[in-house]
Amino acid sequence: MSVQTPGKISFKTIAPFLNIGGNNTSRFFSYAGLGIGVMLLLCSVQMYININQLLKDKNPRKNGYDFISVTKTVTNQNMGSDNRFTLADINELKAQPFIEDAAPLNANQFRAKASAGNIIPFSTDLFLESVKNDFIDTVPASFSWKPGQADVPIIFSADFLEMYNVFAPAQDLPQLSESSIGAINIMLECYSPTGIQTFRGHIVAVSDRINSVLVPESFLLWANKMYGNADYVPAARVYVKTVDANNTSLLNFLQQKNYHVNKDKTKFGRVKQVLQTVVSGLGGFAILVILLAMMLFSFYLQLMIARSKDNLQLLLTLGYSPSWLSKTVAKKWIPAYTMIILAALVAASLLQFAFQHVSLNGKDELPSFLHSSVFLLAGVLWLLCIAVNYRLIKKLLYRL
Repeated sequence: MSVQTPGKISFKTIAPFLNIGGNNTSRFFSYAGLGIGVMLLLCSVQMYININQLLKDKNPRKNGYDFISVTKTVTNQNMGSDNRFTLADINELKAQPFIEDAAPLNANQFRAKASAGNIIPFSTDLFLESVKNDFIDTVPASFSWKPGQADVPIIFSADFLEMYNVFAPAQDLPQLSESSIGAINIMLECYSPTGIQTFRGHIVAVSDRINSVLVPESFLLWANKMYGNADYVPAARVYVKTVDANNTSLLNFLQQKNYHVNKDKTKFGRVKQVLQTVVSGLGGFAILVILLAMMLFSFYLQLMIARSKDNLQLLLTLGYSPSWLSKTVAKKWIPAYTMIILAALVAASLLQFAFQHVSLNGKDELPSFLHSSVFLLAGVLWLLCIAVNYRLIKKLLYRL
């Protein structure tokens, strides 16, 4: 017997042979579940994108990078141990894909004292640090030193200057601006076991990034060897250069290593972690709903084909191929899947529009429409539903 070609034969030709009217309740719940699951999944993806867009630029960035200070967390259990960074620790930081570079802040291994002479009757023991120039936000050309030079350039922390201006009036000291502080001559005394050597220091810049008193690396390495008899000393603090300080992978890594960072710089990343976890859970729930809906619809198809078994066997006997029957029967539900996906897209679009205009008061931080990737996901789900439906029908027909 010859096999019928699809030609002008359509679903209408074989529709009377199929029992598709029964068990409408299962079909309705499968459609409803699929629509709700697709809508939740599309909304989850869009909310994930919204979170990244809202939080990615909350921290001030310079030259496209974030710089954060990292220290090892000191607890009651390890406070007697050496909690400084070794070369292996620094190399491990540099090897992470979400970290562009890492540089230790070298500290003075000798006693240093600073005074401002008669202009400002103030003196204090001082801690000095140095770091690669690439990690300093303001580096003037004068910030350099070589052995034999009596003048030492200093970069002062803006926070330290603010602290000084707060308590200066109570001590009958003059308050200073960023421009005037550079005119003050500082006497920098370096103590060694054999004596004291005095350098002239002057502040050449103020840093908003690093809370420290910075001197050139060349001076601190020379002074540590000369006065502290130390060639290399592990750093207690490391600065990390990263594209995004709120990167959840970075925060997870630092937490696993028990490293401490400035929580104010990474607070949006921690908020992002929580929100992304919630949205991911919602997305997982949506996928579960979609799978359950597809399973329920598969039961409906099995029941429909079981009830139409005799008629379908007759069609096969008349020459209709199982492959053509599978395609023809599967096409019956393409309009239904199309309507479900479109309805989910419309609902997700309305929710995005409402979120942008109600929660954000129409601000331009987020677009009013869905992201292109959401439409792409909807198309993938539409194709997936059709493909799964076709394979299921084909599998059931070949069992007849």
